[in-house]
Amino acid sequence: HYNTAIDLFAGSGVVSYMFKSHGKRVISNDHMHMSWQYAKAMIENNEQHLSDATVDRLLNKKLKTNRFVEKTFSGLYYSDADNRLIDQLRFNIGELINPYDRAIATSALMRACTKKRARGIFTYTGFRYDDGRRDLQIPLDQHFRLAVKAINNAVFDNGQRNLAICGDALNVKTSKNSLVYMDPPYYSPLSDNEYVRRYHFIEGIARGWRGVKIQDHTKTKKFASYATPFSSRQGAFNAFETLFKRFSKNILLVSYASNGLPTMDEIIQLMGRYKNHVDVIPLKHRYSFGNQGHKVMDNNNAVSEYLFLGH
Repeated sequence: HYNTAIDLFAGSGVVSYMFKSHGKRVISNDHMHMSWQYAKAMIENNEQHLSDATVDRLLNKKLKTNRFVEKTFSGLYYSDADNRLIDQLRFNIGELINPYDRAIATSALMRACTKKRARGIFTYTGFRYDDGRRDLQIPLDQHFRLAVKAINNAVFDNGQRNLAICGDALNVKTSKNSLVYMDPPYYSPLSDNEYVRRYHFIEGIARGWRGVKIQDHTKTKKFASYATPFSSRQGAFNAFETLFKRFSKNILLVSYASNGLPTMDEIIQLMGRYKNHVDVIPLKHRYSFGNQGHKVMDNNNAVSEYLFLGH
């Protein structure tokens, strides 16, 4: 039995949202600013909606901006006109007083930029993956309006004081009767869990490119990735040990894919040091990237997923 659910590596926030919909008090944490903004807009926020009048003002108010995106990312991801609009929206969002209005608008801008970008990632420049799909034809301002509408529709009050945090998982404070959910970026020699490399542009929007140094020598104008213990096998093993120890008084729920390290047995062993009972719950899941029919059911994509429950 638990009253509070703590999502330590919230990512897109879908698990935090699920806990919120079950009436739990949710603490949603991630070290990425983009995740924090999504969680602030839809997890912590219980009632604020961004009005149509405010959306009109954000899109149409022409104040002098520093033209940062237009100058820094010219020709890389969007047209010059779209870059100017991104700068204008960023500047106007900064003028909003209500923090939830700012979070909704920032989240909507990030979603609009992702939708307007083929594959939704920023590891390549130019427009070579433009396959003519509808999202790539819709103007950016319309994407922004649609995103605000979707986020507004997702806001609800679950009767709890929920919290969105941007920080180190080890610094999150817990209380009695808490469940701690962990879905960290598993180390794998084969897969790329480098979220900053993939999403540096929208992470830049979320933090206004403050506190990061753009690597001008790179084609994509990305900034250096954040330090994480999960970028090596030994680091990941030590990080789990530290996390299990830190949250040993709470119910532990860990999401795990069979292509990650540490191994399944190692995680059971580590968790068993701090918990009397460790249950392993298998989940049927298949990863599929791309929409080619022959790849969707390709056995190479089969990855076993498990939940480890320590109590």
